[in-house]
Amino acid sequence: MKNGAFYIIIYLLLSTCSSSSDGDYTPVNSPTPLPLEIPQIFEDNIIPPVLPVNNPQTVEGVALGKKLFFDPILSVDFSQACASCHKPQKAFTDDNTFSTGVNGDLGRRNSMPLFNLAWNYEENFFWDGRSFHLEHQAMQPVKDPTEMANTWNEVVSRLSNHSEYPALFKAAFGQQDITKQLVAKAIAQFERTLISANSKFDNYLLGQATLTPQEQNGLNVFMDEDRGDCFHCHGNPNNPLWTDNAFHNNGLDATFLDNGLGDVTGDPADNGKFKSPSLRNLAYTAPYMHDGRFTTLDEVINHYSEGLQNSPTIDPLMKKVNQGGVQLSPQDKADLKAFLLTLSDPSFINNPDFQNP
Repeated sequence: MKNGAFYIIIYLLLSTCSSSSDGDYTPVNSPTPLPLEIPQIFEDNIIPPVLPVNNPQTVEGVALGKKLFFDPILSVDFSQACASCHKPQKAFTDDNTFSTGVNGDLGRRNSMPLFNLAWNYEENFFWDGRSFHLEHQAMQPVKDPTEMANTWNEVVSRLSNHSEYPALFKAAFGQQDITKQLVAKAIAQFERTLISANSKFDNYLLGQATLTPQEQNGLNVFMDEDRGDCFHCHGNPNNPLWTDNAFHNNGLDATFLDNGLGDVTGDPADNGKFKSPSLRNLAYTAPYMHDGRFTTLDEVINHYSEGLQNSPTIDPLMKKVNQGGVQLSPQDKADLKAFLLTLSDPSFINNPDFQNP
């Protein structure tokens, strides 16, 4: 105890003493740690988030990442920001089938929503899993010719000559030399704070809300292998992510214009497989599927009920493909939809911490 007190006193003396002959001293501040606020519903049901040791969450890093996320400086013509295709009010997606890039070019996939990314345990991002870990994902849109169409050399030059960014990078990472890796680290820190865990169903599990009979039957349909059979890919009440973060061919097509995971792995057995999106926030994230082909939840439910298309790589979980789907009754469809909407979180899309600064 005495030794501990001695070292504390020495530290305090060194911290306040001048390091220059004229008595002036400017302390070197380290970034302020900012642990993720883990919701109770996550603590009760799943393992901790994936947080890289070489990119710890800090107050300064998250603030910088948020500023970069909303800043069109990253795009070639200063017209597109990350938030252009990932809007807070749409649960960080947009309402277009395909998002529009800087040259008016359309991508070929629907913009994915962004939330609970720190719990993607396999760390494969994008619909086809082509990016491993969030920092790598954050680098891709800048150089994509149908998105921001810029170069990292140009982005680094702009940020380095900006009136604010060098000081912000210094505060966040202890250096003013800006690199694409630090840009991606900052954006990834902000994206990891995008946590959604305050839906009606979350509150139901916490004993703070009650499901209607229709919503309760919808949950039963979801969990019933002879009716909805949805839980294999999208989890259950013990998995508050509402996705397995894996890749499946869910019977959208008999042949493929987009091979999805197959184009990444080069394995024909992966053709037509795409990441299972979370079912959270479906009230805000239309249109649905990797190509945005369904504009309503009713269309999504109808697909699984009677619209399945067989193909060589269809997932074995699509057990009733030969009869077109699970053949839900109109009442079960309506009840399933009512349950799915209980997974939406209005506090998430209205959180002031996630809005344009």
